Amino acid sequence: MSNISYYTAEGLKKLKEELEHLKAVERPNASQAIADARDKGDLSENAEYDAAKEAQGLLEMKISKMEELVANARIIDESQLDVSKVLVLSTVKIKNQTNGMEMKYTLVAESEADLKTGKISVTSPIGKGLLGKKVGEIAEVNVPNGVLKFEILEITRD
Repeated sequence: MSNISYYTAEGLKKLKEELEHLKAVERPNASQAIADARDKGDLSENAEYDAAKEAQGLLEMKISKMEELVANARIIDESQLDVSKVLVLSTVKIKNQTNGMEMKYTLVAESEADLKTGKISVTSPIGKGLLGKKVGEIAEVNVPNGVLKFEILEITRD
């Protein structure tokens, strides 16, 4: 069963580059490691050979999963998104109702999330709480410590 994932053009490009790196660089390295270990003698007692074969198996599994991701990836058409409410690729300025602190986040697909650059996943608790809200509304976000309340101050698209 395939799961469709949505990406920005930049996010899909990074995913494809990583997949290409795994195929073009990591796969030959794994094959070479197996060949080097095989040259060291008896395979029945060669832990290095076993480790190299296992590493190759894990690499092939990762490549397979990434190929499936790329095959089921869809690019988000930003021109079709409603700018009056919080959706994927919205940049949202919010104010914490408890401490008055203001923050700005861009909601992105899970694979593109990077808190250091202000990108949070739409599947994160805050992302889920903000989705569908409009300017002036209060988003209640369930977190392990309780409920956080954020006022939506501004919604933009970058």
